[in-house]
Amino acid sequence: MNDRAVSVFENYEIEILRTLKGRGALLCETQEGWFILKEYTGPLARLEIQEKLLAAVKDNGFSQLEQLIRNKEGGLISYDQDRVPYILKTYYEGRECNLKDVRECQSAARTLGRLHNAMHLPELVQEYDVPALCMENEYVKHNRELKKVRRYLREKGQKTEFEIYLLHHYDFFYEKALSAVEELQGYADAFDEAAIKKNGNFCHGDFQHHNILYTPDGFTVINFEKYLLDNPIRDLYLFLRKLLEKNAWSVSLGLNILTAYETQRTLSEADRIQLYYRFAYPEKFWKIVNFYYNNGKAWIPGRNREKLENLLRQETEKKAFLDNALK
Repeated sequence: MNDRAVSVFENYEIEILRTLKGRGALLCETQEGWFILKEYTGPLARLEIQEKLLAAVKDNGFSQLEQLIRNKEGGLISYDQDRVPYILKTYYEGRECNLKDVRECQSAARTLGRLHNAMHLPELVQEYDVPALCMENEYVKHNRELKKVRRYLREKGQKTEFEIYLLHHYDFFYEKALSAVEELQGYADAFDEAAIKKNGNFCHGDFQHHNILYTPDGFTVINFEKYLLDNPIRDLYLFLRKLLEKNAWSVSLGLNILTAYETQRTLSEADRIQLYYRFAYPEKFWKIVNFYYNNGKAWIPGRNREKLENLLRQETEKKAFLDNALK
């Protein structure tokens, strides 16, 4: 972030005491507390809904979350001298959630349950006709992409070492992806866009430890830019997956986190089914393939090979978690 971004603060009714550079952002301390200035590349219409969403969640009793700040002209986006767009949000001093601290992760899960209760906003969905995301359609699209890359790899002449390794293990994960979608089709009515819109539940969209700050007042949730209309299980799955990957897919830990979440929001049978298939689908494999194919294919970082090797090592642990915690 360049120094010219500091001038963007002049667009707001705030008196700056000091500024600090953060991770891809600029922090400023004021008499009213901390604010954070970040570049924004999305559409204004989405940002307008985000502001309404954050305000509604706060009105529903979940106060520990960021809020968007409008500038002097009443806009949500301000520009620097190069016409780079920025948004300003409230910010809280704290540290990221520690995924090695079980009690802290249980507290984060309870926080997520309370957040989801406050994000049940069917009136907002109707007012802005927010589009819903269907898990089955999402995975069908992923499978089309996996099929395309599989064909590309098979037809490719001279292959790199990584491509040979990837192709060797490709069918194992590809069959898992196909099987998950085929089984999901039996629950289509419970997970389609119409059902999601009727339920009116928003998701954070990126609920992981980077966006859960431990503050003196408890956990504060930040970075709602990826919000979407979907089953709240999307957030719970992401948080659980990141946690379990770092803790050898511990069944007891997973059950502890689910229990903590359910102290605030009870999981329905449909929720549990969705959580099972989110774990059953080889999403990380799709991400590795997607990164490989969409980044030129000529430059293959060694990190991708390591990720695939780790994925293979964790399959047995992951299967045990699925069989013992979610079935």
